[in-house]
Amino acid sequence: MDYQYITLEIDAAIGVITLNRPQQLNALNWGLVGELAHALETCDADDAIRVMIITGSGEKAFAAGADIKEMAGQTPVSMLSGGFESWERIRKVHKPVIAAVNGYALGGGCELAMHCDIIVASENAQFGQPEINLGIMPGAGGTQRLARTLGKFVTMEMTLTGRNYSAQELHQLGLVNKVVAIGQALEEAKNMARKIAKKSPVAARFIKESVLAAFETPQEVGLAYEKRLFGLLFSTEDQKEGMQAFIEKRDADFKGR
Repeated sequence: MDYQYITLEIDAAIGVITLNRPQQLNALNWGLVGELAHALETCDADDAIRVMIITGSGEKAFAAGADIKEMAGQTPVSMLSGGFESWERIRKVHKPVIAAVNGYALGGGCELAMHCDIIVASENAQFGQPEINLGIMPGAGGTQRLARTLGKFVTMEMTLTGRNYSAQELHQLGLVNKVVAIGQALEEAKNMARKIAKKSPVAARFIKESVLAAFETPQEVGLAYEKRLFGLLFSTEDQKEGMQAFIEKRDADFKGR
């Protein structure tokens, strides 16, 4: 597929997807979100790719929000049926996804970062949910993911005031994994991705599923789900290779089987 709004590059076992609307600060129109979903699904289906990274072109913005010009004339029906299918497709990606955030990650950009599994941010990164300034509210999971990560009170302040939070603030609050120098977010994300890519792809997928289940199920159900996935891993070649490599004091060579 030829992409208009993003680029996809394969770096060994890593798929790097770049939001590519720099003149619009990588604003998320429906076409971009649809292309992003397609690229992630393409990488998800490719056994040679083990980790994906999402970043934005330029240093000014990861994604400065939704495309307000596109959104302004929408109706309730068009909004509810238009772009949300693509967001759901992004949510269902099985492999680990890392956000490399440079500059603004506002509104839908903040929500996109939270769709990822790890967030690496440059020192100049700014996160926020400023939808209330437009007379609307977050609609791609912002209130839910923030509340589950930051708790009620920080989420209320963030979404009701619409103010931006620095990468350093959100690192202290537990939303950002690592803050790096300006221009280094993508490289640090690649460093993390290389480490993950060396691990068992099957175990990585199951770990992601199990962690996400903690946000969607009661603890008793989540514990049972984790135990079931743990047991299933003992049917894989990766489990046998990993334990044999440990016994033999060598690096494991995981095949994803």
